[in-house]
Amino acid sequence: MDACCTPDGSADYAAVFDERFASRVARRYRRRGLARAERRIVEYASAAGVAGASVLEVGGGVGEIQLELLARGAASTVNLELSPGYETEAARLIAEAGVAERVTRRVGIDIARHPDVVEPADIVVLHRVVCCYPDVERLLAAVASRARRLVVFSYPTASWFTRMGVRISNFFIRRSGRNYQGFVHSPDAMLRSLRAHGFEPREQQRGIAWCVVAVAPVAAG
Repeated sequence: MDACCTPDGSADYAAVFDERFASRVARRYRRRGLARAERRIVEYASAAGVAGASVLEVGGGVGEIQLELLARGAASTVNLELSPGYETEAARLIAEAGVAERVTRRVGIDIARHPDVVEPADIVVLHRVVCCYPDVERLLAAVASRARRLVVFSYPTASWFTRMGVRISNFFIRRSGRNYQGFVHSPDAMLRSLRAHGFEPREQQRGIAWCVVAVAPVAAG
């Protein structure tokens, strides 16, 4: 698991998701573009109508998904990040794309704890984020309160192989002296939480390692 974390403080995030990590992510994006799950997120958002839309991404890292959505016509994006380690590489990618006036990046906001400090957006994206948070129901409730039209999120498959991989990863991270823990939450529990806040699945894809789901408010059809 290469992008999971615990919500105990930005220092815990920064210890794992530092500038070196961000550099690897940015280099991979420049060379290969989006990964499969990321492409699916962009496709689901585009199918819902991304032209002219505002996008909020929670834990967007260097912002590669946002850049692709802006290229498809999104009006603006806001990125929330707890680690400051991504900012240098994100700024470089934003400058290369020439979209600085359409991107806002905010560091140090835990949306699950403080959802009201973030303006609602048409589309909310969480890629490799729910596996970072122990109280996933609180996180998804906060996200649902900020989404007008669509929430698109990814989560690790709840297979024995994935669970074992997370346990091993957590063990070695703890051995390194860092405060970090990844989680494999129940997909059914996550969907129940979103349904409790008026959202229903619109699109779903199950991959070997990652699943991608798009949910929309019931009133939105």
